Amino acid sequence: MTKDLERDLGLPSVMAISIGAMIGSGIFILPALAIKIAGPGVVVAYLLAGLLVVPAALSKSEMATAMPEAGGTYIFIERGMGPILGTVAGVGTWFSLAFKGALALVGGVPYLVLLFDLPVKPVALTLAVVLIAVNVFGAKQTGQLQVAIVVVMLAALAWFVGGGAPGIDPGQFDGSFDDGIGGLLAATGLVFVSYAGVTKVASVAEEIEDPGRNIPLGILGSLTFTTVLYVLIVAVMVGISPLESLADSETPMAIAAEGALAQPGVIAVVLAAILALVSTANAGILSSSRYPFAMSRDNLAPPRFATVSDRFGTPITAITLTGGVMLVLIAFVPILEIAKLASAFQILVFILINVALIAFRHADVEEYEPSFESPLYPAMQLFGIASGFVLLTQMGTVALAGAAVITAGSIGWYWVYARPRIDRAGIAVDTVRRTTGRSAVDRTEDALESNTANVLVALTEGTGEARERQLIRIAADVARERGGGVTVIQFDEVPDQVSLGYASETQSPADLEFEEQTGELCEEFDVPITYGEIVSHDTKHAIVNFAAHEGVDALLMERQPGGLRHQFIGSPIEWVLHRAPCDVVLVEDRDFDAVGEVTVLTDRSPFDPSKVRIADALATELDATVRLVYAIESSASTDLRRTIEDYQDELVDLCSAPVTTEIVETDGSVEGLITVAQTAEFLVIGRDGGRLQTVLGNDLADRLIDATESPALGVHAHDTHRPGLLGRIVERFVF
Repeated sequence: MTKDLERDLGLPSVMAISIGAMIGSGIFILPALAIKIAGPGVVVAYLLAGLLVVPAALSKSEMATAMPEAGGTYIFIERGMGPILGTVAGVGTWFSLAFKGALALVGGVPYLVLLFDLPVKPVALTLAVVLIAVNVFGAKQTGQLQVAIVVVMLAALAWFVGGGAPGIDPGQFDGSFDDGIGGLLAATGLVFVSYAGVTKVASVAEEIEDPGRNIPLGILGSLTFTTVLYVLIVAVMVGISPLESLADSETPMAIAAEGALAQPGVIAVVLAAILALVSTANAGILSSSRYPFAMSRDNLAPPRFATVSDRFGTPITAITLTGGVMLVLIAFVPILEIAKLASAFQILVFILINVALIAFRHADVEEYEPSFESPLYPAMQLFGIASGFVLLTQMGTVALAGAAVITAGSIGWYWVYARPRIDRAGIAVDTVRRTTGRSAVDRTEDALESNTANVLVALTEGTGEARERQLIRIAADVARERGGGVTVIQFDEVPDQVSLGYASETQSPADLEFEEQTGELCEEFDVPITYGEIVSHDTKHAIVNFAAHEGVDALLMERQPGGLRHQFIGSPIEWVLHRAPCDVVLVEDRDFDAVGEVTVLTDRSPFDPSKVRIADALATELDATVRLVYAIESSASTDLRRTIEDYQDELVDLCSAPVTTEIVETDGSVEGLITVAQTAEFLVIGRDGGRLQTVLGNDLADRLIDATESPALGVHAHDTHRPGLLGRIVERFVF
């Protein structure tokens, strides 16, 4: 049993953690790189980056007050978008924070070297060990340390701004937009990571006093303060120092301080830089260690990461793991490049944060009751999503590739470790699933309420009386329920060298037999039936053309499984299926008399409305029950099962015949579906939807029909009765 974390972080600590997480490499290291890209336009880049963070800050503030749990970004994305994207966010953000913390320590040492002759890596490693120990001792001690660091650091930075502002040369800002919008956006994307820490306080939300008040105040207050401070600092740097000197320096703040405040100012700024970068690393350890902690509690990481120390009340294993990663990075890895890669992922995470909030709002979850709500919803979130994608395009190929690697690794971890251990889906997936189910119900209702059902029975020369009676009986049952009629046509094919006029005037004994037996059969069924013959050089074209000319609602044909030739080059039946202007029903040649139920089988997609309509009509005429069977894998989540149950219940109310519903578990194999199909007395199955693949050239529906001995219909719905390609992809994904 895991322990809860202590709520002992007040607003000053929240503000300090958030500001400390931002003021670090973003102002002491990155300005030099940004100046190389945008020149004096770097001032605008910092302002624009701060504004572009606002949507994510508002979204995260709202979700943090609704779910004040350890884990922050991970929690919100996991609950909103599902465990797979939650894993991506948790692993990726954890890595990016560890990278940023290591970068801060290594980047701070060059400032220290200005005062003392010290080796870079040993000092950085020593500082990292101290900070790991501080975090192990408790969040309260961490917050108090953060307050002290931030107060001293801000005093030095305020002195820098106040002392340097009078010496600003307005001419230094000439040419701020010479590099165009591309240069400005590239610089904005680079310095965007400077503000990433603003929402990191949400990762320790479980330890914050009065989270409904302190979280939004801490996040938004620190963002406003830091944006103004960044703009003022960068404006002073650009306004008092040669751009070339700043761009070429590893310690640009020291260069600017020397020109504004002389040697005492340099000492103050160096101390501020060291404190700022140490505080960044400190906040990074504090917040990033909570990601494996939160993921462990959700079974996305090993359970030992959720262990809370009885003595210190902190997740020691998660902290030591994070600290260990930082130590390895400091000792062996060129951190700067990796940090750039992580910054691209941070932008992606901010995009997901905005999407997650939309998912929560749209789903209208009863448990989601934030005490703070983002203003200007959803315009603010849509702006954050769009602007995030724009910034991603400016990050460069290497950064995007790195983010892709982190994402792929996270997804791999999810499938290998987490997926067998979880049983849930995100709010967004559940919302889309229910919306998709609602759409399928609406389509089914429209199909069942259609006014007419005129059915064309397409026969070939020589069809026996028993077989023809069976086809007309099914067609009559389908048509009768909707007040429609049946057209029976025998399609005769003659060689190209034979004149169609001659062939039409010449009746063979088979033609006479067809007319005689069809005339007798028409008297058996109480629906309007017309019949005739059509002679053509190409039967498949003739069938499709006649169906289109007559405007029939369904085409009924004998099912004729093809041999190897048909499997590889396509059969005439397949040609008709994809070009017919209506639904096509293929009837297996099996007798049926006393049928107690008509089974409709599907998996991985909603029931096709055409299948339900035909099954309902048959069951009504046969005085049978419609049996709706949905096959799922045994690993399916509880959310999916509940959604399918609700969806099936809605279909029950639409049908005229009695309906029973079943959800059956399979191992996901074709053999599992065959086992289910073999339980049907009369099988109605789709030849599209569900599993869209073919197996060794045979349609899956054909394999199921061949494996059973019961009467069966293969229904191919016309495109107008199905969702579009995107809709089918969504159905396959969410079901």
